[in-house]
Amino acid sequence: MKILFITSNRLGDAVLSTGVLRHIEENYPKADVTVACGGLGESIFTPMPQVERVIVMKKQSYARHWIGLWQQCRRTRWDMIVDLRNSAVSRLLRSGKKYIFSGRGDNRLHKVEQMAAVMTLKTPPAPKLWFSENQMKTARQYIPDSAGAVLGIGAAANWVGKIWPAEHFAALIEKLTAKDGILPGAPVAIFAAPGEEEMASKVLNTVPEKQRIDVIAKLDPGTAAAVLSRCALFVGNDSGLMHCAAAADVPTIGLFGYGFPAQYRPWGAHCIYVRTPEEPEELLRGFGVNHTSKVTESLMYSLTADTVAEAVIGHWESCAKKKAG
Repeated sequence: MKILFITSNRLGDAVLSTGVLRHIEENYPKADVTVACGGLGESIFTPMPQVERVIVMKKQSYARHWIGLWQQCRRTRWDMIVDLRNSAVSRLLRSGKKYIFSGRGDNRLHKVEQMAAVMTLKTPPAPKLWFSENQMKTARQYIPDSAGAVLGIGAAANWVGKIWPAEHFAALIEKLTAKDGILPGAPVAIFAAPGEEEMASKVLNTVPEKQRIDVIAKLDPGTAAAVLSRCALFVGNDSGLMHCAAAADVPTIGLFGYGFPAQYRPWGAHCIYVRTPEEPEELLRGFGVNHTSKVTESLMYSLTADTVAEAVIGHWESCAKKKAG
């Protein structure tokens, strides 16, 4: 059985789409899957045992990347196509079954639920990550078994307005790893993607040197996610790394300001989110139409370290009770 799976260029949406791949894995175990995605998703999808091929679509002018995908796929008689991009390619290719996102998802639903609806799944399958031996080998180098419980921190994001201030992260880390904290003296792994080094380093430099684990722009997303999977707890901005932590079954706390947690909160009972007192519209008041280009600093100062610490500690204790019970 041949399945073509077309998913997002964005890391976060690509990770969230792995719930549909989980469904395919469980219900079509002998299928050979070809994944078409952006470059950020390649290292996420390649380790899945059923993935025969990953086609990386690099954006080109005049939508030539879609023409390239069609050329690479047109000679195959697909048994199923799952298209989460609403592309013309999936309509032109031959296939037994086609599940195509209409482009009109219900924004009252989480993205995991919207993607599951494409295949008319009643129960949305949770996102899942698969890791290669090499990815886990690297992960153990960063976080060996002897490290104990590690606190993971996602200190950056792809837009400055969504980044919780470094000083707030520093205060939170100090509280959580204090002698009377939930992770006393724990190592702290700081994660960020290429291009986010400056903002993440501000947080890293506040951590005592003997506790630092520097995972800032050093690994591809799949390998970074493997390192994340070895953390005991993750606190981070609304980002692709946040979704990686959740998909790796790490207790996750997502931090939201200008963002839409109804659609993009970390998914699963092991996850919660905390947000600013203000709604997105309030945060952007005064910035005009082109708000993203005019915002030059965090919009999340009003989300205090004490507020986040209270939520993190409560969630940590709740997860511990569930695990014990």
